[in-house]
Amino acid sequence: MEQMIIDMNNIQNKLILVVEDEEFNRIYFEELLNQIHCNVLVANNGLEAIDICQKNDKIDLVLMDIKMPLMDGYQATKEIKKIRPNLPIIAQTAFALLGDKNKSLENGCDDYIAKPVKKDVLIQLIRKHLA
Repeated sequence: MEQMIIDMNNIQNKLILVVEDEEFNRIYFEELLNQIHCNVLVANNGLEAIDICQKNDKIDLVLMDIKMPLMDGYQATKEIKKIRPNLPIIAQTAFALLGDKNKSLENGCDDYIAKPVKKDVLIQLIRKHLA
């Protein structure tokens, strides 16, 4: 139990950018991240995500939806990595097909999570990249 408290403290007050075009999913991520005391920024598409990352160097981690309008998550990840190569980006997609994880990693994402996202799995991934 004590280890869990220490780990949670490592991610409290971190700034996480949620890139998600679906309102229900966006609200879910915001609620979940607020429960673990993270601060949340939101982008509705890849272009917005790039713009936010250019203007805010305080972002600690990005949760990147892959299938979005205007610019998909893969292209947005590539552009963000040009600006902030060490910024952890976790791909999240509802289209969890065999090979999606590899495709996400090949396109610059640091990790991958399939929707529907399980709270415990997401927290574990965030800790892995921020602790």
